[in-house]
Amino acid sequence: MIYLDSSVALAHLLAEDRVPPQRLWGEPLTSSRLLEYEVWTRIHGRRLAGSHGESVRALIGRVALVELAPPVLSRALEPFARPVRTLDALHLASMEFLRTQGQTVELATYDARLAQAARDLKVPLYKL
Repeated sequence: MIYLDSSVALAHLLAEDRVPPQRLWGEPLTSSRLLEYEVWTRIHGRRLAGSHGESVRALIGRVALVELAPPVLSRALEPFARPVRTLDALHLASMEFLRTQGQTVELATYDARLAQAARDLKVPLYKL
């Protein structure tokens, strides 16, 4: 399964310079519930809810979301191999939770810091 980071979701929604390949959308996608908050915050911040709201709802609707449940939050409180930002810690903890549940996870991200922290955890990167 592909763990979708908000950097990729937003690149797709906002037609940025880097756009994820079409094949990504045929993969089983998962992310932290945090994805929903990150995407909507950016969309509302740019005042794009009217023009992009349906696309956001469709994208979020096809992603299996991991709740920020106690096991995920507990892991996010533990140290990582390198210093990470708060939201990255929550994403990394969500990926680790999925792996403890027997899931194979690849990370789709354009965020170099998150990518490196995931590599430290031996989470492979999805080729974008």
